[in-house]
Amino acid sequence: MNYKTEKIIIFIFFISVNCFTQSNLLADIDDESNTEFAISAFKAHKIINNQSTKQSNAGELYLYVSHRFGTVKDGIKTLFGLDNANTKIELMYGLNDNIQFGISRESLKKIYSTNLKFKILEQSSNFPINISNYTSFNYNSSSFFAQGEDVSFSDRSIIFTQFLISTAFSEKLSLQISPSVALRNYNDIVPVFEDGQILFTSYERQENYAISFGSRYKLNNRTSLNFEYNHYMNRLKISPYKDVLSVGIDIETGGHVFQLLFSNTQSIDDISVLLDAEGDWRAGDFFFGFNILRVF
Repeated sequence: MNYKTEKIIIFIFFISVNCFTQSNLLADIDDESNTEFAISAFKAHKIINNQSTKQSNAGELYLYVSHRFGTVKDGIKTLFGLDNANTKIELMYGLNDNIQFGISRESLKKIYSTNLKFKILEQSSNFPINISNYTSFNYNSSSFFAQGEDVSFSDRSIIFTQFLISTAFSEKLSLQISPSVALRNYNDIVPVFEDGQILFTSYERQENYAISFGSRYKLNNRTSLNFEYNHYMNRLKISPYKDVLSVGIDIETGGHVFQLLFSNTQSIDDISVLLDAEGDWRAGDFFFGFNILRVF
């Protein structure tokens, strides 16, 4: 996907939102009894891997347990990935109705994270979209990180921020678009051969730009079908990683939301789910997993 195509997709998305908005507002003009009320685009804090515009209200504490098994491609040898799992545990607390604070830890890359989600604007009968900002600080504590090197705290740290823009087009269909930026100080180095000589070239950038698309389609009162696609906009050609494509299903049961999913990323940290997908759908290299969301 080139930059021209990306711009066209974004333009179409916002034109669609604008048309939907105008038709609703015109209807509201003739309805003097219309009162403003909040409209939720998503039921869970994450669509699948990515953040949604849903967040904890004041005083609400949510526990997120995310689990990703190994690649299905390994077949019966690892029971289709069940032998190799990655787990992330996250707590999210509503400081007030507009600000959520979260902490998490992922087992695969030993990444600790703190994050804030700010509600900027909320969709209502008088406003067409939800807008939030999600910003996280991530620290990679893994002993496998840059082996043999004395890696500083700064090099192990990554700053990540994104704007979450969503809309509920109807009771059944919700869409979201999320431009993102990740700043990392340490770049992996891989050997590249040219004319018989090795040139050491980074395949990761310090400034990384991505755009994500997500959707939710309500099947019934307790079940929805979800979709995500994350495109890394300035990925280097020699990078071994792929864009992330995920599909899943939400099942609501009282105070829980269960999310069953397939994705080509086993990592669950904020950075990897956007930039560093290990798997490739075309090669049958994808991962099964689930999320459990519980409110206290």
